Amino acid sequence: MIFGKLIAKDKTFYKSVALTALPIAAQSLITVGVNMMDTIMVGQVGQTELSAVSLANTFINIYHILCMGLSMGASVLVARFFGMKNQTDMKKSVAIMLRLTVLIAAIFAAVTAAAPDKIMRIYNDEEPIVAQGRIYLLWSVATYFMLGLSLTTTIVLRAVGKAKIPLFTSIAAFFINVGANWIFIFGHFGAPKLGVAGAALGTLIARVFETAVICGYLFFKDDIIHFRIKDLFMRTKDLLREYIRISIPVLVSDGILALGNNAVAMVIGRMGGEFVAANAVTAVTQQMSSVLTQGFSQAGVIITGQTLGEGKRQEAQDQGFAFLGVGFLLGLFSALVITIISGPVIRSYNLNESTQQIARQLMNAISIIILFQATNSIMTKGVLRGGGDTKVLMLADNIFLWAASLPLGILAGLVLHFPAFFVYFFLKIDQVLKAVWCVIRLRSGKWIKKIKSSQENKSGEV
Repeated sequence: MIFGKLIAKDKTFYKSVALTALPIAAQSLITVGVNMMDTIMVGQVGQTELSAVSLANTFINIYHILCMGLSMGASVLVARFFGMKNQTDMKKSVAIMLRLTVLIAAIFAAVTAAAPDKIMRIYNDEEPIVAQGRIYLLWSVATYFMLGLSLTTTIVLRAVGKAKIPLFTSIAAFFINVGANWIFIFGHFGAPKLGVAGAALGTLIARVFETAVICGYLFFKDDIIHFRIKDLFMRTKDLLREYIRISIPVLVSDGILALGNNAVAMVIGRMGGEFVAANAVTAVTQQMSSVLTQGFSQAGVIITGQTLGEGKRQEAQDQGFAFLGVGFLLGLFSALVITIISGPVIRSYNLNESTQQIARQLMNAISIIILFQATNSIMTKGVLRGGGDTKVLMLADNIFLWAASLPLGILAGLVLHFPAFFVYFFLKIDQVLKAVWCVIRLRSGKWIKKIKSSQENKSGEV
């Protein structure tokens, strides 16, 4: 019976998972806390500013998700090569990842600087929202590079057990961000009162600090990957094919998923400023309630990759079922958290009564969706990805989003004009479908793929 497999026989498994997941979850909580403080502070300026920053960050989040794809793909390789004790290929994986991160950052920075108004009009055509969003985007151009480098470096450090350095750095960055926001949004200590520009500036200052510390640790201190600045220019051709095979599907999957999420944002944006503001409030709450899931998802990548790197296939399969059980429990916990905090969170924002009513409906929908989202996230972003099953995941992620969530969400919101609860539920129906699919895929055992080292690739070319 599958239910018996959901509990690990080796109880040390849970200790290992917790030690890996909790520092990651704590850092994710801090990141969400920064986003929440940004939202609350900007919300005190006005509802228009809140909507503008929310929609501008929807575009910035495309880059964020692409970086997650790059780094999570690289972490699959790094974790597997760490299990093999292959330092050279760990360094090559990191080198390819960082090169692609900077390249994509340059593209996003150029597009943002050239067409901020057009970017905002993708989501909403109300002129006051577009004008405020334009300001925020232009002040955020340099943030792409800082965000990308700090995020990708953090994730590969986690893959080799170095989660504490990014965690402590993020704690410091949180206070820097909040302090800088308070100064520049509201004009304290003689600083100019910049409003939404102050929020973007505060984020940039915090990101500069975070990047300097985390990348500085990787380049000058870390003794496991032992990556140094000169390694950015190392030859990686013999690993490139394997990197593309494993990592690029993750990047493509997350990239198309980001576009799909932006399409969801477009639907929401066209349902009016009140719906946008309500969604901005509930989105941060959902992120906060799912930080444990994010931590355990990344732990799934790391532990699965290392176990398979040591050649323990059956153990990895057993661990996959145990992770599935953990995901279900985390979903229940997250739903409970949302139910408890939804009221106080909504009341903490400067929202009119109509917007508050929409926000309450969205919170109710999220508390149901999160049950399924937690379960499938630990599988798709964790165990199955750690097993190298990235091509199939790329297809599954996007088929469920584009074939189910978007058509049903558009029908419910823009055609049938259903209440906010049902609009949001249908926009997120892919989370339910993926949870069912993940169980089927896990049981098949086909998710475990072989990953070749650079030496094996060389031998294959001869």
